[in-house]
Amino acid sequence: MTGQRAPRILLGITGSIAAYKSAELCRLLIKAGYEVRCVMTAAAGEFISPLTLSTLSKNPVDSELSAHGTWNNHVELGLWADLMVIAPLTANTLGKMVNGLADNLLTATYLSAKCPVMLAPAMDLDMWHHPSTKENLKRAQAYGNLLLPVGYGELASGLTGEGRMAEPAEIHEHITRFLQKKQDLKGKNVLITAGPTYEHLDPVRFIGNHSSGKMGLALAREAALRGAAVTVVLGPVKITIPAGLTVVNVVSAKEMYEACDGIFDQQDIVIWAAAVADYTPAEVAHEKIKKEGTTLQLELVKTIDIAASLGQRKKANQILVGFALETQNEIENASQKVVKKNLDFVVLNSLRDEGAGFGVDTNQVSLVYKGGRHEKLSLKSKEMVAVDIIDAILAL
Repeated sequence: MTGQRAPRILLGITGSIAAYKSAELCRLLIKAGYEVRCVMTAAAGEFISPLTLSTLSKNPVDSELSAHGTWNNHVELGLWADLMVIAPLTANTLGKMVNGLADNLLTATYLSAKCPVMLAPAMDLDMWHHPSTKENLKRAQAYGNLLLPVGYGELASGLTGEGRMAEPAEIHEHITRFLQKKQDLKGKNVLITAGPTYEHLDPVRFIGNHSSGKMGLALAREAALRGAAVTVVLGPVKITIPAGLTVVNVVSAKEMYEACDGIFDQQDIVIWAAAVADYTPAEVAHEKIKKEGTTLQLELVKTIDIAASLGQRKKANQILVGFALETQNEIENASQKVVKKNLDFVVLNSLRDEGAGFGVDTNQVSLVYKGGRHEKLSLKSKEMVAVDIIDAILAL
């Protein structure tokens, strides 16, 4: 909130079939008591009419750089808003934004905005995964924009996969949480492990896994937004790191253990979200292993169980949360890990759930406590799953 007036949301709409969802988002924002103004590109007008948006927002819709005899309405809009939300955001407009192009009112307003900017991308599967899109998304985040995750499901092309704009209710929840973010972790130290570990066989090859680090970093970002001092011990990942975190980069399970061991006792909350290798080569070859013979035998030894080892040092005022990926007897196995590793609860992932798992921006988890008590959460963005997990920690 800004003083006693309603928060001001500037809703940007670009030329995507998902533009029809912007009407519902506008309705939800008005219903929640926000003041909303809409700015749309010419292409957006092919999918949704300005009349629809002006009726719902109770404000005229802006779409021209020069309107009503003035040239600088982009400056006025940029100063007016407390938050700019671009939903849907097309690949075309994304490319313009990160390259500083201002050939329409929306991109000019974006460049003029003094407020935070929230982005809700919408595009087809192959466009979403194109390297240029990924690079532009990284640049957009590096400029401080808040990137909302895309949904997984059927797309306008008929393909199924990532690229759907987040649902209006979900965007509305992100907006509300951002503007009314609680500082309920202020003064708390939080340690989060994230990403994979790589166990080297030789200078070229390693044993690893598909963990992207997205879930762990979503947790870190949420904890930081809620006031915590967050340290992330991070394995090798290729995603943008949120601002405001202390990051310790590691590669192997041994390095991750050593990084956590030195700071564990000072933490109020520890979340073991990394996918740590269970085994590591007994010996690492100094030179590349040559392809000789039809088989290759490797001797592997167990890595240290970071959560179990450090869990033995748990203090009465510490909260420890683990992650588990199971494919059979899921609840039973996760419940046993709670006891074995001295955890408060385990976040259980299942590869059986569509839209969940490695690499994607959504997740569906169960929170498993001692004795098998558990709560299954619905499929959500990893950012919203992070909110649920932090809420569950604070409810202990």
